[in-house]
Amino acid sequence: MSVLSTLPGLSLGPHRIAAPVVLAPMAGITNRAFRRLCREFDAAAGGAASCLYVSEMITSRALVERNAETMRLIEHDADEPTRSVQLYGVDPATVGAAARLLVTEDRADHIDLNFGCPVPKVTRKGGGAALPWKTGLFRDIVAAAVGAAAPSGVPVTVKMRVGIDEDHVTYLEAGRIAEAEGASAVALHARTASQAYSGRADWDAIARLKEAVSSIPVLGNGDIWSAEDALDMVARTGCDGVVVGRGCLGRPWLFADLAAAFAGSDARVRPDLGTVAATMRRHTVYLAEFYGDENKACRDIRKHIAWYLKGFPAGHDIRHRLALVEDLDSLDELLAGLDPIQPWPGDAAEGQRGRAGSPRRVALPEGWLESRDLTGASAALVAAAEVSVSGG
Repeated sequence: MSVLSTLPGLSLGPHRIAAPVVLAPMAGITNRAFRRLCREFDAAAGGAASCLYVSEMITSRALVERNAETMRLIEHDADEPTRSVQLYGVDPATVGAAARLLVTEDRADHIDLNFGCPVPKVTRKGGGAALPWKTGLFRDIVAAAVGAAAPSGVPVTVKMRVGIDEDHVTYLEAGRIAEAEGASAVALHARTASQAYSGRADWDAIARLKEAVSSIPVLGNGDIWSAEDALDMVARTGCDGVVVGRGCLGRPWLFADLAAAFAGSDARVRPDLGTVAATMRRHTVYLAEFYGDENKACRDIRKHIAWYLKGFPAGHDIRHRLALVEDLDSLDELLAGLDPIQPWPGDAAEGQRGRAGSPRRVALPEGWLESRDLTGASAALVAAAEVSVSGG
């Protein structure tokens, strides 16, 4: 029997996600504008959005303090069927307070906890992918979030990495802890923090996590560049669904492909250059609505240009000028210079997107690896880091 006929949708608490597909939180990417664009392609394929779309990472301390930018980042469109927010924090009380704010003020239907970020400014404070090394702290944060959200029926999920590096692996123990503390699902980016986004994701680790965690869904993340990759991951690992990040950069229609694939269809979106240009334009308009500032929207869309045009013979000059666009009129003029009937370039447009980088030593608090317990200098540093954090 094929994967297509055996893999159901995804259940998270009271929510039924028709396609077992989750948009990975990405800083500066998965804002309300991009989520809307992805949902539109998803819904166009099946009549309604069928995947789960998560916000970019939100800092718990900034949320509790009602930082103006953070409060804007947690806003959702009225038609988002499952309002999903990812929280980051290193203090159980603060994460619990942030989760409580979200549910008591009816601002979220699902909360995801970030234990996967490999960025140095996060890990050097003991956060992100560094945090599960401190098993007690990890347990307390998950328990605090679940305890705050459960009375309102809001599910809490956990996203994590394999570990800090190959000598400090945490995912199996973290998965079991999350399951025991009431998490509704765990998602594994099958790389260590030291890998960042380099090399290949270890899909075998996803299979091992699935064997270790039996009562809640296990989602796989890493190296999903196409719907076929997603089906392959499920077939090879037995995971219950997939989390897609860099694969959708410049390809918001990927969620239509994924929804179709998990519905048993081989329909795939292969847009010509005219359709891609129209999508870029619509993305920019949505960003302008999100920011309330056309110029800021045009500055933001610049980072998406290379992803949208990957594989198309658009020419260096127009790519360069698009990367400097400042207003919608200029954008329209430049997009009009693209050949709208250029067909989808096939393999040239497929594969990896975003920067892979190279393996590196993970920035950690001093003495972080000496003990699995949070004590002494590490405890003081984490406390100070929580207080000093600001923004979204």
